[in-house]
Amino acid sequence: MSAVKEILKKVRANGDNAVLEYNILFDKNNSPEFEVSSEQIKEAYSKVDKETLDALKFAAKNIRAFAKAQMKQVKSFEVKTNFGVLEQKVIPLSRVGCYVPGGNYPLPSTALMTVIPAKVAGVKEVIVCSPNIKPVVIVAANLAGADRIFNIGGVQAIGAMAYGTKQVPRVDKIVGPGNKYVAEAKKEVYGEVGIDFVAGPSEVLIVADKTANPNLIAADMLAQAEHDVNAKANLITTSKEMAEKVKFELAKQLAVLETKKIAEQSISKSNFIVVKDLAGAAKLANEFAPEHLEIQAKIKPKMLDMFYNYGSLFLGEKSAEALGDYCLGPNHTLPTNGAARYAGGLSVRDFVKIVTVQNVKKTNKKLISVAAKLAEVEGLMAHKKSAEKRRGF
Repeated sequence: MSAVKEILKKVRANGDNAVLEYNILFDKNNSPEFEVSSEQIKEAYSKVDKETLDALKFAAKNIRAFAKAQMKQVKSFEVKTNFGVLEQKVIPLSRVGCYVPGGNYPLPSTALMTVIPAKVAGVKEVIVCSPNIKPVVIVAANLAGADRIFNIGGVQAIGAMAYGTKQVPRVDKIVGPGNKYVAEAKKEVYGEVGIDFVAGPSEVLIVADKTANPNLIAADMLAQAEHDVNAKANLITTSKEMAEKVKFELAKQLAVLETKKIAEQSISKSNFIVVKDLAGAAKLANEFAPEHLEIQAKIKPKMLDMFYNYGSLFLGEKSAEALGDYCLGPNHTLPTNGAARYAGGLSVRDFVKIVTVQNVKKTNKKLISVAAKLAEVEGLMAHKKSAEKRRGF
């Protein structure tokens, strides 16, 4: 916390000079020009092979389609009453900053998942910040519709977007995942700007019965474990035999995994919990409130309502969480550390504000007397008088 506060303090006071100082210190990036130019964007496209470009376009198409379907549910409306018109208005934010991590791996998928719903929601200007930005991330951000892209990351990028510098414009809201320093920085600047939520290490919880495929379960747990040494991959099962089969598969698959160095550290902390039935599994799953919940079990549709705390649900053995990470369509930026008890994933709703309009055309005795009485009860006499002055209007 103290390190984050010090960096943010310097960025607020010294702007671009502080950003450059920390770019050099943390990312070995000494370029005084932070923004990726149109020439650099063209160059990035030349460095991304056709197969990757096609994959990005396919993923972007699905993400955009889902976001557009979401947007249809976010509506303005009017309620006409005997005293006037009450209105809900949906207004897009003016400028949003999307943070794309650049730690262990480049994450073009995060550029797609954060920028696309913002543009679908109608945000006027979307900027992307990513440290030591890779060509594939530049291309993904451009395909998604980012208006400006900056080669900066870490706490200094969060500070630049929150406070504004000569090069980096101040945004209204910052979204996107990051390491613990980025997460802490988002907490610190909240109030100065809006944030989506504070995301911790990625996590998956798999609920399985004896009919599940241990090979697929192990693969899905490792897919989560390779994110970060602090990632969480847990299993709840109604079969002790299934738990043992999954452990065997984990050891077998981990032995030949290219990302073993990271995955084995997080998988060593996995929990294998055996419960009596799916009702017991649901009770525990709701307590965990995982970012990703997979159900690989024979379950009746009406029983799904037992599970209600999760960021995103993956139902059936074909629904690999890895597919959701990239190209199914729903957003992969999801609440972690139990936040799924009260929050869902990133969506178009994060990029609009819902405001109300109250247009009183004609007052009546009941309206005035109720407002005046409640003001009197609360001891707010100026409120009472303000309401009463509208009598007869």
